[in-house]
Amino acid sequence: MENSENGGVEPKQKNKGKHRKPKPWDDDPNIDRWKIEKFDPSWNEGGMLEVTSFSTLFPQYREKYLQEAWPIVKSALKEYGISCELNLVEGSMTVSTTRKTKDPYIVVKARDLIKLLSRSVPAPQAIKVLNDEMQCDIIKISNLVRNKERFIKRRQRLMGPNSSTLKALEILTGCYILIQGNTVSAMGSFKPLKQVRKIVEDCMQNVMHPIFHIKILMVRKELEKDPTLAHESWDRFLPKFKKKNINQNKVKSKEKRPYTPYPPPPQPSKIDIQLQTGEYFLNDKVKSAKKWQERQEKQTEKTAENKRKREAAFIPPKESVVQDTKSDDGGKDLAAIAISLKKKAKEYGRQNSAENVNAEAYIAETGEPSKKKSKRKHS
Repeated sequence: MENSENGGVEPKQKNKGKHRKPKPWDDDPNIDRWKIEKFDPSWNEGGMLEVTSFSTLFPQYREKYLQEAWPIVKSALKEYGISCELNLVEGSMTVSTTRKTKDPYIVVKARDLIKLLSRSVPAPQAIKVLNDEMQCDIIKISNLVRNKERFIKRRQRLMGPNSSTLKALEILTGCYILIQGNTVSAMGSFKPLKQVRKIVEDCMQNVMHPIFHIKILMVRKELEKDPTLAHESWDRFLPKFKKKNINQNKVKSKEKRPYTPYPPPPQPSKIDIQLQTGEYFLNDKVKSAKKWQERQEKQTEKTAENKRKREAAFIPPKESVVQDTKSDDGGKDLAAIAISLKKKAKEYGRQNSAENVNAEAYIAETGEPSKKKSKRKHS
């Protein structure tokens, strides 16, 4: 505790990182702290003190391929001083360190290699995981969805038609992605692998469609090209998708019956029914005769029904009755129409004759007086 100028007491602040002493390379701008340096065997000349081994099982359908590709895997691991064993009896692959192993982390890479091989990744692609820049992630998707049909639909949604969605994700993230059974295998650097895991989990949990993730990744890729936006938030540029709730048919809940402390009444047995009807006290002959009679009645009903079905095929269909539309009123209407048509024809003929009159002949006729009129005048 320290006394201030005013006489008060100020609490002493805790010195965080007091054991952290400044290093000469802390402020060196020439050092790239994100660079992964390649392992140099001179860093570990003594080799490994203890043997470390990892083993994993593989499915039976991968046995034939692994037998063919095992020499390639063995030669790739031999360069790093790792021994590998393929056990076809147990169905397992084992990798372990040897005296020649210098890199202590290469055995973990070899473990990832055999895991990828067991998940149907081709051997030439799986061997790339031994490089320092390449990492892998095997995402388990079977426990994210309970319903099997829903699981298959969402897994197909992740692949897309003709694996187009998967190819787009591979191009945008720069990762190798393979969907096999209940797992998704991805290979790439750390940051893209994190993106791939988020996309896969969102798709299987129905949080967001992979297409929306692809759109966001495309926008981010364009924004990375602009150096002015390097220290700004990109939230205003990224698209925002709202989840639409579709109205689903709700399951009708059964009506709850009122609670009663007493159990339901027992159902009457066959003997109880016979006692009520009086059949229990009848003789065996009477019972058999009654059963025979019931059987005969059922048989007659059945034969009558079959006969009716057979005869139904021979019954002709009902013909549609054409109603006679002719009546006295119709005859009168027809006569009136005929008279009106004749009148129209006469008027049309007069009109045509008036139009075809020769002008010169008409003037000549009007100039000469008619002979009948002149005779009348003389008389």
